[in-house]
Amino acid sequence: MTGHTDVVHNLSFSPNGETLVSSSHDKTIKLWQVSNGKVLRTLRGHTNWVHQVKFSPDGQLIVSASHDRTAKLWRVSDGKLLKTFMGHTDKAAGISFSPDGQTIASSSEDKTIRLWQLDGTLIMTLRGHNGRVHGVDFSPDGQTLASSSYDSTVILWDMKNRDNLKALRTQGCEWARDYLQNSQTLNPTLKVGSAQELRHLCK
Repeated sequence: MTGHTDVVHNLSFSPNGETLVSSSHDKTIKLWQVSNGKVLRTLRGHTNWVHQVKFSPDGQLIVSASHDRTAKLWRVSDGKLLKTFMGHTDKAAGISFSPDGQTIASSSEDKTIRLWQLDGTLIMTLRGHNGRVHGVDFSPDGQTLASSSYDSTVILWDMKNRDNLKALRTQGCEWARDYLQNSQTLNPTLKVGSAQELRHLCK
């Protein structure tokens, strides 16, 4: 199966196994008919290497992650670009659909994972890795999100409580700010270091 003009980086089968999608350093995504190896269509829109592609669980959509710092949502039937997800501050590397097809997770070299609704709304940003987040994947039941990083770790995120996680983090950050500002027991050096960590976690 030939057609890309540069390194082919990633691929994914459609749920019915009849179509294959591939991503490339040539900045394109190609849909292939598995039975005969022919290109069905080429999707163009990214401005840098396309690192990863995935089909939605129903096979109707494709999501892609690119070194242009964006993720994109495409319709399989006609190749139309439906949405561009913007927010990462470095190369987007990993991408995954939730099993119900309603949430997209993207990972990036900016050390974060972002959760998105299909309409492009950012649900939340997950922080915890100390290096590039290379891969991301939902568990089959959608209750856990796994991420892999250049920091040599894998993190499992509890998606069951994600609706409460953002509120909990906000409340925790408010408590931490108040403590750092008003505590008389911290020495100045520790306060500075703690404030730097606080900015990382609560921005």
